[in-house]
Amino acid sequence: MKPISIAPLLAALVLTACGDGGVQEVKQWMDETKRVTPVTVQKIAEPKKFTPFSYTMKSEVDPFSPIKLSIALAKLQTGTGNGIRPDMERRKEPLESYPLDTIKMVGTLEKPGLTYALLQADKAVFQAKVGNHVGQNFGRIVKISESDVQIKEIVRDAAGEWVEREAKLELQENKK
Repeated sequence: MKPISIAPLLAALVLTACGDGGVQEVKQWMDETKRVTPVTVQKIAEPKKFTPFSYTMKSEVDPFSPIKLSIALAKLQTGTGNGIRPDMERRKEPLESYPLDTIKMVGTLEKPGLTYALLQADKAVFQAKVGNHVGQNFGRIVKISESDVQIKEIVRDAAGEWVEREAKLELQENKK
C-alpha cells in the first residue's frame, strides 16, 4: 500500500471550516476600498509634431534605374576606368584561397638578401615574400617588416570600378 499524505487532507478540512463568514468580510472590505479610493487617470502626452520631408532630388538620376546600370555596364565593357584591373589569367597562389581576415602573421624568416613572412592559415604555415599574392581580393604583398606585412588589394568600388585598397597583417603575439 502507498502511504497517504495527510497534508492535502488537512488543508481541505481547514478550508471547509472557513465557511462564508470570511468571504463576506472580504467582499465588504473590497466594496469599502472601491468607494474610498479615488480614480486617477494619467493624462496622455501630446503627440510630437510631424514635419514632412521634402525630397529635392527628383530631377537627379534614380540610383536604382536600369539606365544607370546600363551606363555602368557599358563603361566596364569599354574599359574607360582608371586602368587598375586584376590579372584574371594568372595562376592562383595557395594563400589566395583564404580570406585575409583568417590569415595571421606569426613571424619572419630572413635569408641573405630576402625576407619571408611566415603566414598561418588553417593551421598551416606558409612562407611569403614581397610580390606574392594573398587573400581573396587580389592582394599582393608590397612590404614585409618584423612586425607587419603590408598588402595592396584590388577591389570594386560602388560604381563597379577597380580600385586599390591597402591592408596590413600584424604580427600575432603568443599569449600564454
